[in-house]
Amino acid sequence: MTEIDRLPLLRAMFDAAVAAAQPALCLPPHLPPPPKGRTIVIGAGKASAAMARALEDHWAGPLEGIVVTRYGYEVPCQRIEIVQAAHPVPDAAGLLAAERIRQLVSGLTSDDLVIALISGGGSSLLVAPGAGLTLADKQAVNAALLKSGASISEMNCVRRHLSGIKGGRLAAACHPARLLTLLISDVPGDNPIDIASGPTVADPSTCADALAIIERYGIDVPAAARALLTSGQGESVKPGDPRLSGVETRIVTAPQMALEAAAQVARAAGFTPYILSDSMEGEARDIGKAHAAVVRQVATQGQPFQTPCVLLSGGETTVTIRGKGRGGRNVEFLLSLAVALDGLAGVHAIAGDTDGVDGMEEIAGACLMPDTLARAWALGMNPRASLDNNDGHGFFQALGDSVITGPTLTNVNDFRAIVIEIAP
Repeated sequence: MTEIDRLPLLRAMFDAAVAAAQPALCLPPHLPPPPKGRTIVIGAGKASAAMARALEDHWAGPLEGIVVTRYGYEVPCQRIEIVQAAHPVPDAAGLLAAERIRQLVSGLTSDDLVIALISGGGSSLLVAPGAGLTLADKQAVNAALLKSGASISEMNCVRRHLSGIKGGRLAAACHPARLLTLLISDVPGDNPIDIASGPTVADPSTCADALAIIERYGIDVPAAARALLTSGQGESVKPGDPRLSGVETRIVTAPQMALEAAAQVARAAGFTPYILSDSMEGEARDIGKAHAAVVRQVATQGQPFQTPCVLLSGGETTVTIRGKGRGGRNVEFLLSLAVALDGLAGVHAIAGDTDGVDGMEEIAGACLMPDTLARAWALGMNPRASLDNNDGHGFFQALGDSVITGPTLTNVNDFRAIVIEIAP
């Protein structure tokens, strides 16, 4: 059996995971009946435009609204305006969109309904600097957070307390209208407060928590940001706030659903699938080493699983940037896995971001074959040096093993599948 035989299976599993998270499939069952008053649609995230289109296609009554998505992720809508902005570092377009959304939900009544469509990426797309901060300050903070190695939960805690719209503030602005938030989760644990930094849900964390994270990772933030946190004026909307009494929150799809869809593809191909976790966190290269250890145990000892099998996992890893290469957390994981496996026969893998963008590149991820390292050495590349330089994209692109999807219009975070066929 040649290694190319498994490339279609790897890609089929990834595609199934992405398809399971498409808004057109998962959003309509969660729509409520029309209200007595107006229906206002707001939203932010990489999937928000596709969510808006799914809502429009299944909503019979009057409808108006604004959602902001990443450049290139626009989906045509008739009644909901789609605005595009920058991700992962915010820009002026996101700033203007946030202000327009706040204006749209002001002055509503208890007869009105606001439907918020929130997905991953909303933290940078829905930008409203807190008191005393500028867009440049927020850009500097975001860039520093992305390089710090902090988890997504920690990064979003800091973002919530430097924002004028996140951490429940947008929900408070909708009061007294009824607010229904429909979420596509891209975070480990599916905690609504961590999806796009929770603009429409109460936030139990504090400014002190945000400061502790900044100190823990040695994050260099602008003086105005530190002053806002130190003063306590950046406090978010807390649980029990009466302005959130009419808020309902539903998760319409999440990483676990995507992994289960991939498991069905594996099973149909004659492989027993095992979902290790839908919420793995930690340094991508460390997670790669851990997966490699499990793969070796399966391949050499038949423990804890029998071959042929597929190991599936999701979540959101982090990368502490030390090199100057072109990387992302999924290709960093895969390169670390490759180095640790050292060409182990009968093992193929794929790792990619379900939004189609890993790191700063328009590349979803990459595939790994048993001969990956041999082909790299033949081209004069040192795999370990590439890993040390955080150059996962450069490494796999040179081999022709990158996975490029274009905008997927959804986002349920990292996807990893490892096919093991060798018998102990």
